[in-house]
Amino acid sequence: MTNPSKSEVRRMALVDKLADHVLEHGLVTASLRPLAKAAGTSDRMLLYYFPDKAEIIAATLQCIAARMVAAMSEQVAPEPLSLDALSQRLSAFLFEERFWPYMCVWLELASRAGRGDPLYTPIAAAIGQGFLEWGAAQLAAPDAETRARDAAKLLVRIEGMVLVRAIGLGEVVERSLS
Repeated sequence: MTNPSKSEVRRMALVDKLADHVLEHGLVTASLRPLAKAAGTSDRMLLYYFPDKAEIIAATLQCIAARMVAAMSEQVAPEPLSLDALSQRLSAFLFEERFWPYMCVWLELASRAGRGDPLYTPIAAAIGQGFLEWGAAQLAAPDAETRARDAAKLLVRIEGMVLVRAIGLGEVVERSLS
């Protein structure tokens, strides 16, 4: 394994700062100047490390998704779980205040993708597919078809709960889990 170059190390450090900024302030501040300021650099330097804004956004959102998957992986059981058990386990921590910024960024991303934004649509699809695959790997199922179906159900359940909480109906989410 080769060591990353100085440029790659700097790029990774920038992406971490950008991810922190987007988690705190959302995608609304994801234009070059605010992102550069958050990263402690200039917009020209950002474009030195990334070919364009699309790559900056993609790298930032991929970092956020990777952090979320890592946090989710720490919270699940070492053995595969049923759909209901995994849904309960995920919802128990995804709605904690420390994870809510991830959910808010996801909602913003989904909204922009839903409007057909060419920058955000492929990123949202890739992240959604990654979560779907992660869920499938966590599920106990008798066969691949059932596992795929249950992973789809898991994604839809969790996303529905996120949306319902985001619109101020957290008690409805709580009621659905009891």
